[in-house]
This record gives sequence, C-alpha cells and structure tokens, in this order.
Amino acid sequence: MSVVRSSLSRRRFCLAGGSAALAAIGPGKLFASPHKVAVNVAAIDRSRILRAANGYLNAEPVTITTSHSTRSAGGLHDYFSEGDYWWPDPKHPGGPYIRQDGFSNPDNFNAHREALIRLSLIVPALTAAWKLTRQRRYAEQAAAHLRAWFIDPASRMNPNLQYAQAIFGITKGRGIGIIDTIHLVEPARAAHFLVDSDVFTLDEQVKLQGWFSDYLHWLTTTKNGADERDAKNNHGSCWVMQVAEFARFTGDASLQQYCRDRFRTVLIPNQVAANGSLPLEAARTKPYSYSLFDLDILATIAQILSTPQDDLFTFQLPDGRGLRKAVAYMEPFIADKKFWPYPHDVEYFDDLPVRQPSLLFGGLAYNDPQYIALWKTLNPDPKVPEIIRNYPIRQPMLWV
Repeated sequence: MSVVRSSLSRRRFCLAGGSAALAAIGPGKLFASPHKVAVNVAAIDRSRILRAANGYLNAEPVTITTSHSTRSAGGLHDYFSEGDYWWPDPKHPGGPYIRQDGFSNPDNFNAHREALIRLSLIVPALTAAWKLTRQRRYAEQAAAHLRAWFIDPASRMNPNLQYAQAIFGITKGRGIGIIDTIHLVEPARAAHFLVDSDVFTLDEQVKLQGWFSDYLHWLTTTKNGADERDAKNNHGSCWVMQVAEFARFTGDASLQQYCRDRFRTVLIPNQVAANGSLPLEAARTKPYSYSLFDLDILATIAQILSTPQDDLFTFQLPDGRGLRKAVAYMEPFIADKKFWPYPHDVEYFDDLPVRQPSLLFGGLAYNDPQYIALWKTLNPDPKVPEIIRNYPIRQPMLWV
C-alpha cells in the first residue's frame, strides 16, 4: 500500500518526551469555522450524558478475551466476527455459506462486536460526563475500560482485524471486516480528552497511543487494509474516517493529509452524484440506512480533518459535487422519509432516522439553522442493535 507514514512508535514517542505529540495537537482542540449558528450541545445533552454515565460507573470492562469462537482462526486476543449477510446454504448443508444482502444472520458469532460497541457506548459517555462536571470518577472509570482493551496484557486486543467478518467455508477474515472498528473512533476521541484529566500515567499514555499507532500500521500496510481502503462504497469512507481519527490521536500528520487528499480525490468523486445522492448506497437492499450512514461518515471525516486552510465541508469538484450537496440532498428525507424516492429498506426502515451527526456538523459548517433544528428533534439513543451498529458518533459534545 502506497501510504507515506510518519508513525509514532512507542520508542519514538518516549524519545520525544512522551506527551510531546499530544501537546502538538492539544487535547480536544478542533478546527472550528467562524460559525454564526450556535448550538450548546453541553446544555442540550447534559441530562442524557449524566444519566448514561451514572449507569456505567459500576460497569466492569468486557474485552474480547471474555469470549472466543471455535470458528475463529485466531487466538484469545484476536478480534473475530462473521460476515453479516452470509447464511448456511440449504442446498449444501455444512458447505460454504451463501450471501443474502441486507439480511443479518442471527446465528453469527457477535460477542466481540457487541463488546466493542459496548466500549463505544461507555467510554464516550463517561468522558463527556467528565467534561461536563470535572468529576474524576467519570474519567477514572473511562480509563479503566481503555486500559483493559488496549494496555493490560491479560485482556488487551491485538491491534489488527485479521479475522474480522470471516465467512464459513470461504475465508478466515476479510478487509471488509475493518468496518467493525468504526466503534473505536469515538473512544479514540474520548481518550484524547482523558489525557488532560491525568488518569493515565505517562507510560500508559505511551502504550495507549502505541496500540493505535500499531493498528494504523496494520490498516495501512496489509492486504486487508488495502482492500477496505479501496472499497468504492461506505467501507472506503469508514477506512478514511478511522485512519483520520487514529492518526489525529497519535499525531501522524502525514496520514491525516493522506486522508484529506483521499476525501477530495476518491470519496467525493466516486460516491456523490450530481444531485447529491449516494448511488452506491442507494443500490443496496437498505438504501435509506446506508445513505444516512455513509453521509454521517463523510461528515465526520470533514469534522476530523478540516482546517482553516483546508475546509472539507466547503470543498467541491468543478461540477459542484461535494459534501454540501450530499447533506442538502438527504435533509428533506431525514425530515420526512415518506418522500424517499428509493425502495424501503428490507429491515429496520421504521427505526430511522436517528440523530444523524451529519445534520449537526453540516448545520454548523454551512450556517444552516434548519439542519440544527431538525437534528434536535431526532432520537439520540436508539435501542435497536442494528441501528446502533451503524451509528458510531453518539456524543457530539466530544466533537463540537
């Protein structure tokens, strides 16, 4: 894979003085356009944040080492999941699985994915509560989960997804499985804030950033990583979002720039149509869900990577295609999906939309109070597992 990297190895991090890379970015410092539209996310979400965080104060860490599938080709510390839409072939019992797009197989091994999603719910909520109250108990509990997942040798996850989204009888793992770690994006963002709370020792900071640096190396140097990067639809977007946020956390400026370039030269040209729709998502059996999902991912990439000199929200191709047009296209169908021009999703159509972050990020970037007003009316805490799985940005207080 031709990605130029300036990865922050543990040794180089230590030689640099440990916290130098964090200081260079500044915990929680984000690019913010001079927006005229204002939204007080802390005030809007205060009660929901504290309610969730208080419920997590006594939750013990659950990592992938608490469960293992006999179908996994990896070890105890290796993440394992199975392809969602792959089922036993009734014509060939015991043979290779066959694909049924849009229909998730309920008999798949999902324990690792469920543990990962659980982490992505707990750590951001606790971190947001710490930001609101400065009560150390929230930060300490969030740090306990991060230690278990990424630092403690007994329970940590290996920094790769070599065995993700395996298919029985076909493959031990696929690049497409990298989408599972979209649920590490918000914990990584939370970890950036937690460094400012002094709940980690310098050695723990080094090891925590070292894990994400190692994972970045795997994402950017392996065949599975290349396969996911080069996927034409939301999978390619999710690769960029993950690499962008993990590179931000580890201080890898070259990878951040690589992701900016890829947003402009690959994602927008290949995914956004002239009218702002996302044809590759609209062609699926769940066109509404996938269009919402990919739009959220594209908007999150812009939120992570935009700078005063390089604003991805306002970037457009010579023919006018860009993120602005994509948000404008979807907004009426978020407001009232009865006007959705494509077939209804084969599953969970009635459970959407939720509080899509693309509306918040777009509303602020484009100074559009209508987007913000709509965002405020939507459900921030869906309960359906499949909806949660495709909704990785849940604590906007960490983002704006």
